[in-house]
Amino acid sequence: MQAEPRSGAHTVRRRFGNPDSLGWGFGAYAVFLFAFLYLPIVVIAVFSFVDNDVAALPLGQFTLDRYDEVINNQAVIDALRNSIVVALGAVAIAVAFGVPGALLVDRHNFPGKRLFQKFVLLPLILPGVITGVAFQTFFQMIDIKRSLLTVTLAHGTALVSTVLTTVYARLLRLDRSPEQASLDLGVPPVKTFFNVTLPAIKTSIIAASLLAFTLSFDEIPVTTFTIGSESTLPMYIWSALRSGNQLPELNALATMIAAGGAVLVVISALLTREESK
Repeated sequence: MQAEPRSGAHTVRRRFGNPDSLGWGFGAYAVFLFAFLYLPIVVIAVFSFVDNDVAALPLGQFTLDRYDEVINNQAVIDALRNSIVVALGAVAIAVAFGVPGALLVDRHNFPGKRLFQKFVLLPLILPGVITGVAFQTFFQMIDIKRSLLTVTLAHGTALVSTVLTTVYARLLRLDRSPEQASLDLGVPPVKTFFNVTLPAIKTSIIAASLLAFTLSFDEIPVTTFTIGSESTLPMYIWSALRSGNQLPELNALATMIAAGGAVLVVISALLTREESK
């Protein structure tokens, strides 16, 4: 007699145990992983809403005074403005060079193309300290004083790789037939790009811009080596933590930054998912 074929579920059960128990195990692992990653942020958020002077139990009374202190702190407002200006400038630089770079790599063959594709990832791999020292040395060599301008140039240059790789990934999946049809009808390449190609990759550009903005806004190592007398928000927080002062206020400030960063990341993820459909 021939043995009855065993189902896939039977094979999985024999090799790995009950699939239901595996599901519970993976679920428990997912809960542990998320708790490990985000529990510190939750703790900061909790202590930003109570009147404890130090982060210790028991919790005090609910209050919004910490957020009021942040909003009315002129040093925080100035640092926040500087961070936004630097991040927007860095995004403009990264998009201006990253999008044409992605088109160059995707559409053209040139000597050293494969080497260029490897080295364009270097800023994503190098530690921030090394990148910061390199930019500091470069600005000293060309006699440019450190300021918000040098921070913006450093951030923007380092983030070109982020925009380039994101847009390039989209171009690899792009249907080229509408572009070819436009060119065959005699439409100039520049007009074809703005009317056909750009609408097809715009969400990837937006997603890359949001990611670049978040990375620039949170950057500390490169900023440390390229900034002058002014301060960005991460630098302000770092300096306050080193001095040991204003900890209750910093809990509220960190919570606001985390919430804003989470919104940008979610928007970027949604745009990327929408474009991949």
